[in-house]
Amino acid sequence: MHDIKYIRENPEEFDASLARRGVEPVAIKILNADKVRRQLQSEIEQLNSQKKQLSAAFGQLAGQGQGNTVEAMEFKDRSIEVAKKLTDFIGKLAEAQEITPLLAGLPNLPDEDVPDGADENDNVEVERWGEPRKFDFEPKEHSDIGPALGLDFETAAAMSGARFAFLRGQMARLQRAIGQYMLDQQTMTNGFQECAPPVLVREQAMFGTGQLPKFSEDSFQTTDGRWLIPTAEVSLTNSVSGQILDEAQLPIRLTALTPCFRSEAGSAGKDTKGLIRQHQFEKVEMVAITHPDYSDTEHLRMTEAAESILKALELPYRKMLLCAGDMGATARKTYDLEVWLPGQNTYREISSISTCGDYQARRMNVRFRPEGEEKGTRFVHTLNGSGLAVGRTLVAVLENYQQADGSVTIPPVLLPYMGGIDKLEPS
Repeated sequence: MHDIKYIRENPEEFDASLARRGVEPVAIKILNADKVRRQLQSEIEQLNSQKKQLSAAFGQLAGQGQGNTVEAMEFKDRSIEVAKKLTDFIGKLAEAQEITPLLAGLPNLPDEDVPDGADENDNVEVERWGEPRKFDFEPKEHSDIGPALGLDFETAAAMSGARFAFLRGQMARLQRAIGQYMLDQQTMTNGFQECAPPVLVREQAMFGTGQLPKFSEDSFQTTDGRWLIPTAEVSLTNSVSGQILDEAQLPIRLTALTPCFRSEAGSAGKDTKGLIRQHQFEKVEMVAITHPDYSDTEHLRMTEAAESILKALELPYRKMLLCAGDMGATARKTYDLEVWLPGQNTYREISSISTCGDYQARRMNVRFRPEGEEKGTRFVHTLNGSGLAVGRTLVAVLENYQQADGSVTIPPVLLPYMGGIDKLEPS
C-alpha cells in the first residue's frame, strides 16, 4: 500500500517510479478520488458538529421547561434537516470511489539503485561464487537421474495430476535432510526464531502481504474461503498484523519450514519437467520486521544468510540484482540467488530476497513506537526471502553431486542428517 500523503506531495515522481514497472500514470485518478472523499468527509464533520450544537441547544431549552417554545422547535426542525443532509452525504461517501482498492492494486515503488528493465534479461549480475564442477561424463538433468533414486513422478501424476512428485526412500530422506539442515542454520547460526505457522490463512492475511487482490489466480482457495499459503512469508509477516510494537522489539527475525502451494497459473508450458516448478513444495522462509533506518542493512544480512547455505553445500551460484520490471509486486529491491545446474548447463533461481519498505506494513497496519522524545508511531519495514527452496536445492544436489554410475554422493554438511547414508544408489 502507498502513502496517500506522498502521492499528494509528489504525483509526478510517483507516476515516474511506477512507469519503471510498466504501470500507466495513476496519480491524477487517485488524487481526484481522494479530493472527493476528503470533501465529503469534511461536509460530514461539519454537519455532525451542527447536529450536536442544535441538539444541545434544544436539550438545554427542554431542560428548562421550554421544549415547546417557537425557539426550541426551530432548533428541533433544523436538527432534523441537518440529520437528513448528513444521511445523504454519508450515502454519497459510500458511493464515492474508494482510495484503498486503487492503491491496493499497485506494485511497490522500486528503489533508486534498482536497474531499469522489463524482464529477467535486464537483471544485473552482482557476483559469482564457486566454480562449476568439470565432469568426465555428460551430466544429466535431475529428472533423468531421479527416478532410479526414488523420485517418482508417475505415481504423483496418477493421484494429483501434473506438477507433483512422490519421493521414496533415500530420496525422501535427502529432501528431509536438506530442509532440516537449512532450518538449523537459519536458527542456530543466522539468528532467526523457528516458527511452525498455519498453512491455511484468511483473505486478510493474503491481502496484507500483497497476494490479494491482484494475484488471486496464483494461489489455491479452499471451499470455506481460506487460502493455502504460497509461501510462509504470508503467515510469518502477518504474525504482527495490526500491532504497535516497541522499538526495542526490533528487529524481529522469523523462519519456518513449511509446505507451500502455488497454482502456477501464469506458467503454462513452463518448466513442466521435474521439480523446478511444482504446485506443492517445501521451503525455508526468512522474514524480518525492522526499523526503517536499518532495513537496507537487514536486506544484505538476509541475503548472506541464504548464500551461506549454498556455500556450505558447495553449490556454485550467482547473485542477481533484479530490474524494476522483474521484481515481485511487493518488493522495492530484490536479490535473486541462482544456483548452477550442470544438467541444464545454466543458472536457475533458488532464492529471492526482497525488502518491501513500509508497503506491507501499511496494508497490515503494523507500526512501532520510537524510543526517546519522538512522538507518535511509525510503520515498520518488512523483508522476506527463501533460505532456501528445498525442492530446488534437492535438484541442485542431484545434478552437482551426480556420478557416472547414476549414484549421487551426499554433501558433507548433510551427512549428520542422513542416518549413515553417504550416497544415493540407483535401484
